[in-house]
Amino acid sequence: MILKGASIAVLLNPEAMLVIFVGIIAAVINSYPSSELKKVPKMLGILIKVKKFDNQKLISEIVDLSNIARRDGLLALESQREKLDNAFLEQGLEMVIDGLGEKQIREIMENEIEGMDERHRKSAGIFKTAGTTSPTLGVLGAVIGLIGALGNLNNVNALGTSISSAFVATLYGIFFGYVILIPFNSRLLVKSEKEIEHLTLILEGVIAIQSGASASSIEKKLYSLTSEKKSDDKKDSANEKKKEE
Repeated sequence: MILKGASIAVLLNPEAMLVIFVGIIAAVINSYPSSELKKVPKMLGILIKVKKFDNQKLISEIVDLSNIARRDGLLALESQREKLDNAFLEQGLEMVIDGLGEKQIREIMENEIEGMDERHRKSAGIFKTAGTTSPTLGVLGAVIGLIGALGNLNNVNALGTSISSAFVATLYGIFFGYVILIPFNSRLLVKSEKEIEHLTLILEGVIAIQSGASASSIEKKLYSLTSEKKSDDKKDSANEKKKEE
């Protein structure tokens, strides 16, 4: 065991913990405006919350909409748009119905995706800043502890305990930085990438509907943009539709 022969109480050092947390808070406050700091509770909620993006369901929905558009015209999408529970897809179809061109639709939707990506990266960056600062603060805490220990050399019996306590700050700094805070940043970015992939599918699907592409070509294109593979149930359903046609 790592702590064999040592007391677990050695790892409990409120002073070292104070140095780490106060230092992290100070570094983050000095690095980001209050408008970004207010988003931290929301970011913590996103970390805990499990949000799944069903790309297969989305692609199926877009394919169905493309069939309606080709059969009944783009204006027929108006009644379908109101039934959607996806605001981004609804917005894209609204532009198609209003007669906007491909270039305009792509520009507007891409700007929204890029804006969202930038906001997510800024928010996730708070945890990265905290995570990269934490180990350095651990070293700072250790130095402070060693200064206190060396200033009390007359008490040889307490010297070993003082030095070990000093290095607890380094342990705290490394642990909170590389085990908690930086992984938080990485996890938020992964969640953001999944959402961007989902929104990109909507963007390309809306453009394809606007251009009058066939349902099969839309489906192939959208599946090529996602890491998900078409399930066997979807394949069987598609084959049955082809046979009926």
